[in-house]
Formats: sequence, structure tokens, C-alpha cells
Amino acid sequence: MKTNVMIAMAILIFGNLFSALYDVSVKWLPEDSNAATFLLLRQSLSVIMLLPLWIYAKKPTTQHFKVHFFRSNTGALGAVCLIMGLMALPMATVSSLFFSAPLMIVLMGSLFLKEKVTPLQWTATILGFIGILILLRPSEINWFGIAVLISAFTFALNQLALRKLPETENPSVTLMLYNVLSIPLTLVMVLVQGFENVSWQLIGIAALSNSFLLAYHWACVLAYRKAEASQIAIAEYTGLLFCVLFGWLLFDEWLDGLSWLGASFIVLPSLVLPWFAMKLNKLKPKKIIEQKAG
Repeated sequence: MKTNVMIAMAILIFGNLFSALYDVSVKWLPEDSNAATFLLLRQSLSVIMLLPLWIYAKKPTTQHFKVHFFRSNTGALGAVCLIMGLMALPMATVSSLFFSAPLMIVLMGSLFLKEKVTPLQWTATILGFIGILILLRPSEINWFGIAVLISAFTFALNQLALRKLPETENPSVTLMLYNVLSIPLTLVMVLVQGFENVSWQLIGIAALSNSFLLAYHWACVLAYRKAEASQIAIAEYTGLLFCVLFGWLLFDEWLDGLSWLGASFIVLPSLVLPWFAMKLNKLKPKKIIEQKAG
């Protein structure tokens, strides 16, 4: 394996550690907290933390306001749903359900962007949705699980919308507008849930969670600049391992056998099938040579 790929994977694994720590920080929220108030605090602190970076980048602007508006508001809805899920469900369950987002990206990319999907990708997608059904267990439906799926769906929409932005656009603009433009919608959600129970503890956790998120995004930028996404994306799944570990160590959470089965249906096909396809591609030239020699 090339040195750049190995370094990029190491950076991405390190970044996923911070992604899991963000989940941990949400689990530390006081019991009387509400998701919308926490999100509003987190967004406000994000703007304050990103402002120096934006000024340092000489206050860049954008010509794609509509894309940013769409991303920020769908992102706010998804963020509230994810926070609600983390406050009610084990970290490993939330992480497993959230990893359905790549499957949704494949499906929506095929339907709306007319992207080509291989048979192996369709297989992984179908198995992944079977895993979602196993985790949700329709006979005992959990609305917090549905909330996490909504969050995964909005994340998938956001990733697809990113393709509408030019690579030349400064990242500080994307991050800044993602928080600023979603504040009005978050304020509406706060009015619905009620702005209450704001404490220094809540503000501290919001600041800490922002630090973890920024560290994760920074690691992603470094990693995906060093190597192609297809070469290192497998490292993203270490986030699930970190979530299982932290959930067990810090909150005494553990998945039952059926939940492990559902998680494996979501994660393993995305790991094993690409490896299987790569092996098949390596064998094809060998078979052609053998046929010509015969």
C-alpha cells in the first residue's frame, strides 16, 4: 500500500476518534436538556470559533447561496434528530443506523443524479436496509431510531449537495454558512421545544462538542487531500468501533445479538464487497491471458 494512503487512513482513523467523542459529549448532556437549545448554543459557538478562520482567509464569499441555504437547514433538522437519538439510544445503535447514510447516497445518487451503480453496490445497499429493519425491529418500533435515520438521510442529502459546490470555494465559507444560515430554523425549533435549562455545563459541553467536530472535519480535509476517497473510505467505519468501545467503557452500553446482526448487515457488505470486486478485477487479466495461451 502506498505511503500516502497509509498516512491518510491513519489521519482519518484519528479523526473518527473525535467523531465518536462528539457522540460521547452529547451523552453527557444533563437529563433535563432539550436538543434544539443545545443545537442553538452549538451553532452560535461554532460561528464564534470559525470567525477568526474566516477573517484569516480574507472573508471569502460565495455565489452558491441557495445550495448553502439548503444544506444548512436540512443539516439543522438532521442535527436535532441525531442529538435526540444519542440522548435516548446506545451509541453503537445510533452509529450503526447513521452508517446507513452511505447507502442512501448510493440510492439517491442513482435516482436523482443518474450516477451509475454497480451490482455489488446494489447488493450492499439492499443488505444494508435489511440491517436497518433488524435494528429498528418494526414490531417494537422506536421513534428515536427513526430520528437517527432522518439524520442519516439529511446527511446524505448534504453530501450530494456538496457536489454542487466548486472545489475552489474556501472551506471556511462552507462551514460558516452551514451554521449561520440554519440559526433561524433552529430558533423556531427552540420556540417549539422551549428555551430552557441553559447552564454553564450545557455551554461547556456545546463548546467541547464543537471542538471535537472541528477536529474531525479538519482530519477529513487532510486525509482526503492525501488520497482518493475510494482508497481510504473504509477507515470511516472505525467510528463504529470507537462508539462501541466508548459506549461500553463510559456508559455500560452493549448491543444484543440481534442488534449486532443488524449492524453487520449495514457495515460488512460495504467493507467486504469492494474487496471482493477488487480481487475479481485482478483475476480477470490472468484468465484472459490463460485463454489466449490455450
